[in-house]
Formats: sequence, structure tokens, C-alpha cells
Amino acid sequence: MKCIRHIEEIPFEKKSAITIGTFDGIHLAHQKIIGEVVAQAKEMHGRSVVVTFEPHPREVVPLMREEVMLLTTLQERQELCEHMGVDWFIVLKFDTAFSQQSFRDFYVTYLINGVGVDVVVEGYDHHWGRNREGNIDALMQLGNEFGFTVVNVDPFKYKNSPVNSSLIRKELLEGSVTAAAELLGRPYQVQGKVVLGSQRGRLLGFPTANVELNSKKKIVPKDGIYFARVTHEKEMYFGMVSIGVRPTFQTNRQRTIEVNILDYEKEIYGNTLRIEFLERLRDEVKYDTAEQLVQQMHIDKELSKKLRIEYQRRV
Repeated sequence: MKCIRHIEEIPFEKKSAITIGTFDGIHLAHQKIIGEVVAQAKEMHGRSVVVTFEPHPREVVPLMREEVMLLTTLQERQELCEHMGVDWFIVLKFDTAFSQQSFRDFYVTYLINGVGVDVVVEGYDHHWGRNREGNIDALMQLGNEFGFTVVNVDPFKYKNSPVNSSLIRKELLEGSVTAAAELLGRPYQVQGKVVLGSQRGRLLGFPTANVELNSKKKIVPKDGIYFARVTHEKEMYFGMVSIGVRPTFQTNRQRTIEVNILDYEKEIYGNTLRIEFLERLRDEVKYDTAEQLVQQMHIDKELSKKLRIEYQRRV
């Protein structure tokens, strides 16, 4: 897959199947759209093109402006699209001037005259351009004018509700990592570097890796204890993840992400870990004594070992 940031870098090719969107999460609904793009490209013996944006439009458009916690970094979106067989991944800078373009101007400048287009694939709720003026009907009219086909993908539903990024964010903020995984089609993950912590876990008999996330914009699941799959240097392990403020000991209320990898004792300071959240074990609790906390951690560890066996059987 070729990744570019400027339309001028892609040669014009009429036989292109294209989709446009932020695609935060590359969840099941996104996968349905992108999968259709790849299928259309293969059918016409052409190329598949995904056009996305950075930063998230909701951080830029005045009436929508807010800090957006992301399900996927740009790098993760890129990797997922490559895994799906996309040929070209185009990242356009989304700023105020860009947001003021009309729907028609964008399509004519960037796609019709820029990339080249034979098929555009979009979801049922697609809106684009200044004041979200462009929709599927307007896109079909443009297709009739310039000679391209529009494929309108029906909503992908989960328990009778359309799958979308906002729903997945809600599930994660409630700690429902299993529900989020069902909507994403894979476990939710974060990545970060192991940094020096208080080393209190080592003193309690549960050495932990204190993880500083690579992206501060990534959403972090609700505070609590989780069972997770941990990848270090391409090797996969299982472990317990604690997210929270360590209320039994902490006084400054600083939120941390700590990982105890089962049956693993190597020093990994400075290394990057990928954490995939598989199950929520329990809420974060303030204990009266360290001994009570250690007793509960042993219970968590035994449960995690049982879950490890279960997940290893699934592979």
C-alpha cells in the first residue's frame, strides 16, 4: 500500500474505487465500506483508494469543535487499511480553509480531476463539504454528471443499532471492552513506552510496567483492572492491566496504566508494549491495607491465568 499526503503524489487513473472519511476505529461498519472499495477495484482491475484526514474534522469545524479522543491513531488506521488490501492511503490536512470548501469543489478538484474516479463507495449517512451540504443524493447527481458510479452501503447494525465510533467510545468509557471488541471486530488496543514508575508493584510481589501512551489523544478505558494480551518485540503474552490512580497508595491522584505480564520477569524499560484489552476483571478499589490489596491481586492473577488458557485455546 502506498501512503501519501498530497493529491499530486498519486498518478491520475480513472479506474479508481474511492471512499472518503475519517474512519476513526476502522470498526465493522468502516470495514464493510472499505471492503466494498477493495472488491470494486478488483472487479474493474483498477485500484482501491482511501482518503482520510488529520486532524479529526471535529477538532477544526467551529460548530463541532471539541477535543476528540481517538479509537485509532493515524498509524493504526493506515496499518488496518493495508491489512484489508487497500492500494492507496491518502491523508489530507484538515484545517479551517479546507473545511470551507463546498462539496462540489472538493470532489471536482481532489477526486474527479485529481485522483480519477470510476466508483465512490460511502455509507448511508455520508455528509461532506461546507455545512455538510453533500450527501448521497448530491453525490449521485455528481456521478451522473461526471460519469462515476456511487455505491451506497447500508448501515452495519449491532443489536439493532448502527455501529459508529461514538458508540464504541461510550462502551470503552464504561469499561465494556468486550462490547467494544465486538463493534471493532478486534480487541481495543493502545501502545506506549515503558517508563520508570514507583516500583511499588515489585515490592508487593507483582512487578508492573508503567506505560506512557504514544498518543495522548487515544481513548483509555474506564479505570479498573483488565485481562489483556501484551505484545513485546513481536512476542505475545497475557497479563493484568491496572488503569487508575492507585487509591490505596496514591495521594496526587495521577492516572497511570500499569501492566503485570504473567510469568515474565525481564527488564523492559524504554521498550514499547501493545496492550489489547480482552476482559474487564473488576473496578479499581481503595483498600485499607497493602495486605488486602495483595490478597485481591492474587485472586486477579488466578482468574487471569484461567482466562489465558481459554484465550490460548481460541488461537
